[in-house]
Amino acid sequence: MTPSEFSRPITDRQLPSDPVAITANAEERAALAQRFGITEITDLRAIVELEPDGKAILGTGELTAAIIQSCSVSGDNFATDILEPVRLRFVEESPALASGDPEEVIEVDLSLDDRDEIEYSGETFDLGEAIAQTLGLAIDPYAEGPDADTFRAEAGIVAEGEQDGPLADLLKGLKKG
Repeated sequence: MTPSEFSRPITDRQLPSDPVAITANAEERAALAQRFGITEITDLRAIVELEPDGKAILGTGELTAAIIQSCSVSGDNFATDILEPVRLRFVEESPALASGDPEEVIEVDLSLDDRDEIEYSGETFDLGEAIAQTLGLAIDPYAEGPDADTFRAEAGIVAEGEQDGPLADLLKGLKKG
């Protein structure tokens, strides 16, 4: 397993009683921005309350981040703030799954109330890596910057159904029939 750019190991047998606050430093933010293919992460922090749940550990809290990413339309950089709930469930790695066939498909039904389940081995789990993964999922890869519509208009890109020309007229005629 590759070491995380934002590692914050927590011992499963000595859970903190207070919520855990973690903040990424400049080096960690730069490495995570590269990992997620965005221009920059100017701030990344999370507060997570950890509590035992049988053999699992539940993590509940909030992630906040300020990022700079490229507009999916124009390519121009723009700033975005991310506020994401954190709902994690750390479970000890299952020996049956760890040594099983990597081609085996396991189906799991999830509801909106389910937590992201993260397996770990040994006596520690990495809260920082879990937060990094939560951030990665929260970044919109198709985000549009504030000038996306202007760029579309200047490039002659129109919304579907607003096209002009003989082919567009032919398609409109087909839709009516």
